[in-house]
Parts: sequence; structure tokens; C-alpha cells
Amino acid sequence: MLAVALFWPLAAHLGRDIPLDLGDPLSQSWQVAWDGHALAHQPLHLFQSNQFWPLPDSLAFSDALIGYAPAGLLGHGVHAAVARYDVLWLLAFALAFLGTYLLARELGAPPWAAAVGAAAFAFSPWRLEQGGHLHVLSSGGIPLALMLLLRGLRRDRARLLLGGFAVAAWQVSLGFSLGLPLLYLLVALGLVAAILWLRAGRPAPPRRMLAAAAAGVVLLAGVSLALARPYVRVLHDHPEAKRSSVTVSRYSGPPRMFLTAPETSLIWGAATKPIRDGLHAIPEQTLFPGLIIVLLALAGLGWTGWPRALRIGLGLAVLALAVLSLGFQQHGVGAWLPYRALYEVVPGWRGIRVPGRLHTLTTLALALLAAAGAARVLSAAVRRPRLGAAAGALLVACVLAEGAGVRAGHHGQALAAYPHPRVPAQPARLTGLRAPLLQLPTAPDDNRRYLIWSTDGFAPMVNGRSSFEPRFFGAVIMHTRCFPDAASIAYLHRVGVRTVVVHTELAPPPRPPDCGPPSDARQVRRGPLLITRIGR
Repeated sequence: MLAVALFWPLAAHLGRDIPLDLGDPLSQSWQVAWDGHALAHQPLHLFQSNQFWPLPDSLAFSDALIGYAPAGLLGHGVHAAVARYDVLWLLAFALAFLGTYLLARELGAPPWAAAVGAAAFAFSPWRLEQGGHLHVLSSGGIPLALMLLLRGLRRDRARLLLGGFAVAAWQVSLGFSLGLPLLYLLVALGLVAAILWLRAGRPAPPRRMLAAAAAGVVLLAGVSLALARPYVRVLHDHPEAKRSSVTVSRYSGPPRMFLTAPETSLIWGAATKPIRDGLHAIPEQTLFPGLIIVLLALAGLGWTGWPRALRIGLGLAVLALAVLSLGFQQHGVGAWLPYRALYEVVPGWRGIRVPGRLHTLTTLALALLAAAGAARVLSAAVRRPRLGAAAGALLVACVLAEGAGVRAGHHGQALAAYPHPRVPAQPARLTGLRAPLLQLPTAPDDNRRYLIWSTDGFAPMVNGRSSFEPRFFGAVIMHTRCFPDAASIAYLHRVGVRTVVVHTELAPPPRPPDCGPPSDARQVRRGPLLITRIGR
């Protein structure tokens, strides 16, 4: 309900509007829809999607959101795809809140203090800029998995322990941008648990716990390896997909990133504009965690309700993760930042393009310390239970206010002003055409529209949108720059394209002056569509 209220009226326009912008949310809506379609019709070929035809494993060109595949079974077509995405987007905030609340409670935080920590993680200001990245917002499985693992170990509950590994596997299935850091976090926590076990004199655990732990590790490793296979094949088949050090450094940034709030932040957007204007990759470099959250976290370092080792560990985690979130630079002192070691040495780490994704774990540690800080503040300031609840609710409201968003450039509007543009309607008579299709023009935003429109039948098409541009698609763009000349039509016939659709309502790129005369291929106008049939 908090997400519904903060981002109202999105919930009143499910299937019509989409959060933040018409960029990545459109392609991710298509991803979830494809996941469900493939699960129902080709479960053994899940990654062979209808984009970037005829390239294999095209779903693995970016984080595939496989964990949302069951949701993709519900509904059909463009409206259902957008409505499904809207619901999952709102639920991502809810799960992040619930998982952090349960983890803070398991660690011993009082209810209202745990609620403050949950709000601090789920609605941290930096998340506003991630509104178009469902795979980044969908981080609630991390605290939920940690809670289940911790509770299972503390209470000798094998089912809870196994459930923790299952939730972690689900989190990994949403994408390796967060899944890979989670895997290494679990390895690090496993080493800490082993050290504590040795210091305790190596007590013999119950067999059912050993069996549950072994089964959980096998489950998590099996899911991770199965999902990694198509990504490994993509890296082998498409060298252009590899994250070079130049790419990673482009998305890295200076420490002032932590002082930069998104433009849509109600409270801090305008105040941090001078800092934000000096950044070159704003969506990946606006990492402001919230002033109130930081102050509460500092207070939490001194809360005696938690063991000193836990507070110190969380504090060190915040510092270490914050430094890692800076990434590294190609030259100067920034070239020696510790993230470079992860990139060079740790298996799989080169697949992560944006170091700032680690900020998810930074804000989780901050949120837990903020819960401790809230407990310290509430216990010191309020002695009566009713007043304590009111003070706790006030702290939650303050954290939520920092995480509230408005439409960029219109600060002071109601909270409902967080951007939620209307999804472009699918052109009439686009479906039913002979596939494979090529749709023109091929600008990134245009390709995202074609993807969401393709959910009505999932016709194979050369167009697509991912975190890199496949060489084949680049070649198609180059060979069709003079379309509909004879050379481009001959090329498309040779590669197997059967229909070309030109969206005349979209702005085409300027026609090069060296292009030859148009071909005499038969073209049919259907509303805003100019359709050319290639071959027989």
C-alpha cells in the first residue's frame, strides 16, 4: 500500500501507463511477457526469444527476469504485458519492505524500528532513478533469503534453511546484476559462519540441518549454473557483449555520486542539481541514500540492543560496499580502486556493467543500521508505548518523504506526479504480417516500442533491445540505410526477412545522399504503416 500511495495514480491506470519513462520499462515488460509465453509453449528453449531474429539465446542479451515467468502466464497482448509490469513494479517495493522488516526483526529490532529500516531500504532516494530497471528494484529476495537462512540456523529449522536457499535461487533467476553479488555475499557469510562454528568448538549440527544445507547449496548452484549457460554462450558468440574495462569505467564515478539524488526526488532533486549536472552517466551515478537514513545509521552504530560485532560488521560492510560501488577509472588514482580486483580476478564479475548496482547491498546494510538507530532514538526519547508508536510512525514518514518522487522539473506537486507516461498504442493491422519482420526506423526507443507491441503474437523480428548491439543487427541497420532501394531489399531477401514495416509516424533518420533510386517492390500503406513484402 505504501508503494501504491507514493506512486499514485499508477495503480489506477494499470495496463495504460508505465512507471518513469518509455525506455527500459517497455523492453522489460516484453521480457516478462516472453518468459510466460516461452514457459507455456517452449520451456526447453526459454532463451530463444522473438527479438534479434535469427540469433540464438537472444533473451540472454540482458537480465532475463526469469523468476517472473509465472506472472507472464497471466493475460495476453500489450495491455496485459504493461499491467503485469506495473503490478510487479509496485510489488518489488513491497517485497523489499517486507524482507527487510523481517530481517531486522530477526536480528532483534523492535517492530517500529524494523519498519523504519524496511522503509529505508525499499524507498531509499536512489531507487527513484532505478524506476526503469525492474531487475534492480527487485531486490527484496536478498533480505528475505538472509532472514530465512538466519532463522533456520538459529532455530534448527531445516525447512526455513532450505527456504532461504530457494529464495536466493529465485533472486538469482531475476538477473545476475544482483544475483552474482548475492552469491558472493552468501559465500562470505558462509565463511563467517564457519569461523564462528570453529570458535564454538565445532559442535555437531543435526543431520536434518546438514541435509537441508546440502540440498539448498545444490539447488542454488544448479539454478545459477543453468541460468549462466546461455550467458556464457552469448559471450562466446558475441565478443561485442563483453564488458571491457573502458565500459565499466564509463559507468563508474567519483565519491560525489553519494551526494547526488535523482532529478525526480521530491526533497533532494533540485538541491543536488549542481552536483548531478557534472556527472556523465546520471542513471547509474545517482547514489544518494538519504540524509535521515544516514543519520539514523550513525546512531545505530551505538545501539546496545545489538551485539557490538554485528554493528561493527554492518558499518564496515557499508564502507566496503560504498568503495566498491565507485568502480574504477582507466587512469590516475581511480585505476587502483578495489573494484578493479573484482573485475580482474573474481569469476563472473566481468559480466556486471555497472558497479553502482552494489549500492543495493550498501543501502541494505545502511537500512539495518537505521533500524538500530531508530530503536536507539525511540527508546531514549519515548517511554510510553502509544507515544512510541506515534514517534515510530513519524520516523517512517520522514524516511518515506525522502524517498518520494515527483515529475522532474515540477517540484512541489503532489506525490502522484512521479512520471508514469502512457504506453503508445499498437498500430492497427501490425499483427498477422508474414514473419520474420524488420521494423523501421531502428532507433533504440523505437525498438522498445516494437518489442512491447510484439507481445501480441510474438512474431519473430530482427529488431530488439539489449545491453549491447549485436553485430548482425548493426549490419542490418547499415544495409538498410537506403531502404527501399534494390540493394537493401536484395540483402533482406538473402538473410531471410519476409516483411519490412516502416512506421511513418516515427521520425526516420535522414536518407544518405548516396542512396540509389527506390526499388519497384510492392508497398502497401495501412494507416501509419508502410509495408513491403520481401520475396515470395
